[in-house]
Amino acid sequence: MSAGTHGTANNGKVNPKRRLIWIFGGAAAAVVTGGLLMQYFRAPISEAADTAGTARVGGPQKSALMAKVNNESITYDAVAEECVARHGREVLDDMIHRMIILKACEAQNVVVSEQEVTQEITRVAARFKLDVASYLQMLQTERNITPMQYRTSVVWPMLALKKLAGEKVEITDEDIQKAFVRNYGPRVKARVIMFDNLRQANTIWERVKRAPETFEQMAQDHSVDPNSRSLGGQVPPIPRYTGGPENLEKEAFKLKEGEISGVIELGPGRYVVLKCEGRTVPVVTDIEEVKDTLYDELKEAKIQQAVGKTFEKIKEETRVDNYFARTSSGPERATPVSATGSGPGRVQPANATTQPRASRPAATAQETPGRTRN
Repeated sequence: MSAGTHGTANNGKVNPKRRLIWIFGGAAAAVVTGGLLMQYFRAPISEAADTAGTARVGGPQKSALMAKVNNESITYDAVAEECVARHGREVLDDMIHRMIILKACEAQNVVVSEQEVTQEITRVAARFKLDVASYLQMLQTERNITPMQYRTSVVWPMLALKKLAGEKVEITDEDIQKAFVRNYGPRVKARVIMFDNLRQANTIWERVKRAPETFEQMAQDHSVDPNSRSLGGQVPPIPRYTGGPENLEKEAFKLKEGEISGVIELGPGRYVVLKCEGRTVPVVTDIEEVKDTLYDELKEAKIQQAVGKTFEKIKEETRVDNYFARTSSGPERATPVSATGSGPGRVQPANATTQPRASRPAATAQETPGRTRN
């Protein structure tokens, strides 16, 4: 939840663009795994990566003439070579990750159909109160993701991994209570000064302790965090149970308005001093009003965590020799696959699709999973 749940009521309305940012960027640490997966599955730049393996109907053939400048010709091969030089690593990584998932699906007889992909896109668009066309247009405008990329590099991998991981998760009353406090409970309004040197942190702490009114100026002069420094150390209100440094939350909630914390260690070489400026006032105080929403969000977060673990596991079990990047990973020997897949040591043909057969006809891309209750 955003700070919109504190201080000012929003009548339950959610800006579609803000919800889109939540899905792709993650709202809290619980969804960090989902955010990492988006890095794995993004299909950058060229739609060629998404349509690899499908017939180039009406498109240029290899060695075809693409353009002519006076008497100088630009061929398809030349354009392809330039594309590989600029974007080859990213596109190849995307194709490798999809192929890893595909092989795991084949090994476990998991199939994601075109219909499932389309239904998922329709369902998520409805969550934003948009028709599919408008939703896909928003993705292209806001995230530079084409409909084809979305289907093949986001929705299909996520649905496939959800099937591989299993969608049964346990949501306890304690989970829901913590989520309520995190999303709707009071938060500490604070300013911070961030340091990368403990000696300097102690020196500045002694100064602001003696003269708290100088805190904002000290933040502008000494903080190593450029975002808060320009705002005089002001940061978004600090909630509980974010999954971040526990000592930061603990110390923040100890403070009364106007008080300054001690030097708090956030991690190796990272220290912070807080100045409390009060608490936010929650709009929602009855957990029953939002219990279903909290359940759905917790379920999605836990599924995405399971998806992340599943993907890492199948990556570790899959032999990948990336000749372009000159790297190898996975077991020393490739795991044998079914007769329908590539055998050990065989290089997948350039025109072979990285999508399951059931998904090939219309480009199987999928989008971020939604929240469905079992």
